[in-house]
Amino acid sequence: MHLINRGLNILWALIFVMIICTVLYADTHNNRIVQTKEENSHNNKTESSGEIKEDGKLTFDDIRGMRAGDILDMEYADDDLIDSLFFKEEIGDEIMSRIMGISYKENNNISLGELNYIRVLHVGFDDMVHIGELIVNKAIADDIIDIMKILYNNKYPIEKMLLVDEYGGDDITSMSDNNTSAFNYRLIANTDMLSNHAMGMAIDINPLYNPYVTADKEGNINISPENGSGYADRTKDFMYKIDEFDLCYKLFISYGFSWGGSWSRSKDYQHFEKTIN
Repeated sequence: MHLINRGLNILWALIFVMIICTVLYADTHNNRIVQTKEENSHNNKTESSGEIKEDGKLTFDDIRGMRAGDILDMEYADDDLIDSLFFKEEIGDEIMSRIMGISYKENNNISLGELNYIRVLHVGFDDMVHIGELIVNKAIADDIIDIMKILYNNKYPIEKMLLVDEYGGDDITSMSDNNTSAFNYRLIANTDMLSNHAMGMAIDINPLYNPYVTADKEGNINISPENGSGYADRTKDFMYKIDEFDLCYKLFISYGFSWGGSWSRSKDYQHFEKTIN
């Protein structure tokens, strides 16, 4: 009898241990379920935040805050976004602070109110999409935007497009760096006459490869920029050359611009300007 009672006590002890283990397992399992739900909830919140940015796609506001010259990944950009990145605006405080005393000087010929700041996209020599910027006269702002949009859609290469103020307003330095630019309140080189750039009515495209060529009275040839001398002979075939067969030439002419490459006394192959009556 004693042995039977002892056996029953051991049995009840085993049952008690099993009950305790079952309770502990259930509690641990439930805690794990709660923890997993919390983790999943956290992960879902993270994924939702990512969905707002559409897996890292840039928005207009993102790109608007970037600097001219920056490179964009346009793989997932739709037509509406691309179209919105070609725009004009008044000369605001930020642009004014960049140009005052450099490309823009106090004068009686043109006011800041007659100019527009333009942002566009262009395909660089690296085949990447770059942000470009120009300042032009309001009278040609829409023309320039249209032309730049067509050039972009045709992947026409323009190496750089920054305000000449990034070069201290020095036209030679800007040209030497093959920078495409427009407004600069300055005189025509070696004269006392205002350039059409001073009125925002002219633009220079890929100037290193399309230099300004003049001759003095002694017949000495001057090429500007100097490092563009190898591209002054237009009988040669080379990349980025503007001529009558070039898309850039055809577009500007179709919009009523004249080309410096057609001048008789000098040749300014980079230069397009427009006269508004």
